[in-house]
Amino acid sequence: MRTIVGVSILAFQLAMIVYARFVPSRYFCWAPYDVQTDYWITTVVNGRRLTDSEVRARYRRPQHGTDNRSPQHVMDVLQGYEERYGRQDHALVILRYRVNGKEEQLWRWEPR
Repeated sequence: MRTIVGVSILAFQLAMIVYARFVPSRYFCWAPYDVQTDYWITTVVNGRRLTDSEVRARYRRPQHGTDNRSPQHVMDVLQGYEERYGRQDHALVILRYRVNGKEEQLWRWEPR
């Protein structure tokens, strides 16, 4: 029984490592974080741009920072907040990010 449980856990981890190579987020595997994401968050609520401290309070992360995971992780945090708690705010969120020092990219969350 112990052998079956051990092999099952290892097989699951192996499957998740392979899976992580084909999706933008890598939450449930032992795959190394081989991505460094520098990001800048701009949030506009009711026509007013939020300050650094307001962004930090809203998303629990700084307005400008570095995440050692996929940029999808930061996007998931921002989108998750806006879908759950910020729906009534109709916030425009712009995420500028750079992965491993390469070309800057843009991601937007707009009110629906």
